[in-house]
Amino acid sequence: MDPMQPKARWTAVMLLCSSCWWPSYAIQAAGSPVSSAKRLPAPQDRVDINHASIDELMKVPGMTRTWAARIVRFRPYRAKTDLLENGIVTSEVYNRIKDYVIAHRSEN
Repeated sequence: MDPMQPKARWTAVMLLCSSCWWPSYAIQAAGSPVSSAKRLPAPQDRVDINHASIDELMKVPGMTRTWAARIVRFRPYRAKTDLLENGIVTSEVYNRIKDYVIAHRSEN
């Protein structure tokens, strides 16, 4: 038996395995949609930070009672970005909730 034969077999197995793994990795790395993508609510289903109660704000994913109370306390807002720009919430919290909230202006 040739001493290189087991090594050659091992190399062939490794190449075969890596060729099975690489295409799926390349597809994901190229930016293909991932099945676990979050679903965003329709615009009419988003929570209005100018009118929602604390309990309504608590329905927003990533919201805590403390952040909801701060949002209510410092109303009104011209835009949802006011939450971040005025220091109402941190950038981490804003990034969690920004897709689920809107800021309707009051009709006065």
